[in-house]
Amino acid sequence: MLEYALKGSKRYWTLIGILAVLACAGVITFLYQLKVGLGITGMSRDVSWGFYISQFTFLVGIAASAVMVVLPYYLHNYKAFGRMTILGEFLAIPAVTMCILFIFVDMGQPMRIVNVFLHPTPNSPMFWDTIVLMGYLFLNVVISMVTFGAERKGVAPPRWIKPIIILSIPWAVSIHTVTAFLYAGLEARPFWMTAILAPRFLASAFASGPSLLIILALIVRKFSKFDPGKEAIGKLAQIVTYAMAINVFFVLVEVFTGVYSDMPEHYHSFQYLFLGLGGKSMLTPWAWVSVVLSFGTLFFLLFPKIRRNESALAVLCAGVIAALWIEKGLTMVITGFIPNPMDRVTEYWPTLPEGIISLGIYAIGFLVLAALYKIAISIREQLEAR
Repeated sequence: MLEYALKGSKRYWTLIGILAVLACAGVITFLYQLKVGLGITGMSRDVSWGFYISQFTFLVGIAASAVMVVLPYYLHNYKAFGRMTILGEFLAIPAVTMCILFIFVDMGQPMRIVNVFLHPTPNSPMFWDTIVLMGYLFLNVVISMVTFGAERKGVAPPRWIKPIIILSIPWAVSIHTVTAFLYAGLEARPFWMTAILAPRFLASAFASGPSLLIILALIVRKFSKFDPGKEAIGKLAQIVTYAMAINVFFVLVEVFTGVYSDMPEHYHSFQYLFLGLGGKSMLTPWAWVSVVLSFGTLFFLLFPKIRRNESALAVLCAGVIAALWIEKGLTMVITGFIPNPMDRVTEYWPTLPEGIISLGIYAIGFLVLAALYKIAISIREQLEAR
């Protein structure tokens, strides 16, 4: 099937070329980081997790979102998701790949990753996070290859794949749950130490992932003959609406608990995030942009008539992704370190090399996504032309 990824229009190869250049820039900058060290990043003794881990946290949610089309289609026989399922599975593969790459570049010395397997520590959430990520990537590769290969041949998928598909559903939940446990289990970081963090992560994942899937489906429909289905897009829009409403509620619960309790360990982090602390407020504008986008997109998504307008839906989905990227891909991780246990405020902002490396990883992910979607679209167009 790989031969389909090597054939395409001028527009397709232009996209591939741009992504390849960005990926090469990221690789070259990473080699520089490998030589010089993590000192080229904005991280410090006080803020030891920065932009890399923030992006990993956000992308785990994107990867987990495939379950929102797999579960209704395979467990509840919701036929409308039949065309959308492969797009969700093919989105999960590059998303997990990017997650792994962000961990890889954050380690400083990538060979340290080998120690996770050579010297396993079962009582560490980091060990289990590595296991569930690698396992989820394997599951999605196997499921998509087997089911899509069977569809291409016009035969039913083998019976043994059904248990694996069912296994992938709780596994998708586990990758974001274990990631949340990485934060919630750190008692020195009260901003993260909350039992609601895992449900909040899942709610945001089921809003941001399907939002991206909707945008990709609309792009696929516009630039190819393959139509993922209007009903499927509409149902995903409903899922985004409900998930976004739950996420906003969870965030409000966290803010109320932190502010109303007036416990310094909780309150000061929220104070820094929304008002500034000690004369420092680098993330405050970003936090308020996220709040405005979250409430604004949710308000308009609540109206079915607006959701049915696909142009408006695309804008709203982009707003949801932006709001949750700021929340999970920037403010949530960094604010957990501010103030530090000594009540000192040390701000963080990603450096240019961090930005180039991160952009390179996203380019690699979208290269994989473009190739997979090219394969899916080409085969689906052939099948529908028969």
